[in-house]
Amino acid sequence: MTHATNPAPVTVRHVTDPHDPALDAFGRIQEASYYAPDMLIPPGAFPHLVAGRGGRRNRILVAEDASGRVLGGTVYHLLPEAGFSSFVAVAREARGRGISHALHGARLEDVRAHGLAGLFADSVYAARQDPGDREAEAQVGTDPLARRRALHALGYRTVDAPYWQPVGGKGGGPLTDLDLIYDPLDGGDTVPTELVTGTLRAYWDGWLGRDRAAREAAALAERAGNPATLPLLPATETPHYWRGRTEG
Repeated sequence: MTHATNPAPVTVRHVTDPHDPALDAFGRIQEASYYAPDMLIPPGAFPHLVAGRGGRRNRILVAEDASGRVLGGTVYHLLPEAGFSSFVAVAREARGRGISHALHGARLEDVRAHGLAGLFADSVYAARQDPGDREAEAQVGTDPLARRRALHALGYRTVDAPYWQPVGGKGGGPLTDLDLIYDPLDGGDTVPTELVTGTLRAYWDGWLGRDRAAREAAALAERAGNPATLPLLPATETPHYWRGRTEG
């Protein structure tokens, strides 16, 4: 009889050298792990992020095995009030080993050390995803339903607000198949609306410009009714705004 053995542990480290070969390795994992890699920060930009160009506190963490082989990584940004995660990727052959948990835990430690409130991200909601995109996801071995369950297990919750990315959809318009999610360090079940809009302004500023980013963030608050706080729902759910609009 054979006995299963625990997989070898991984080490998470913060990449600080723009010439670190781990950046290329993580870039290859990113390209192979996402169904639409052209919508992500291109790996060619990783050295610039690590170098801190543009004044933003960008972070790239990689998870490595004992031999130094990169098994996954994450790109995120420390903004004035909270963090925002751009992407997490784990090599297909290394999935199921807790690597996403290790990366997320390291990010939260960084967010906490800088006195920030929590970590935002956005994630596709399956019921609003284009069928072609669903098929493309299957080809790379990912599933939006499983991903949202995994995000909930990490601690993320859906922000109950009508969120979309201002650009990236068909014809250059808004990308509306995403929900905004948030992992609050205080464990609360609401998030201040000003924290949401302030973080989105800072996150969008880089590609929309300050004025457009401010308008888009204000529009989100207006669509939500300008409450002082927004409820946090299970990460498997979509905001109330979308219910009945796109779900059968």
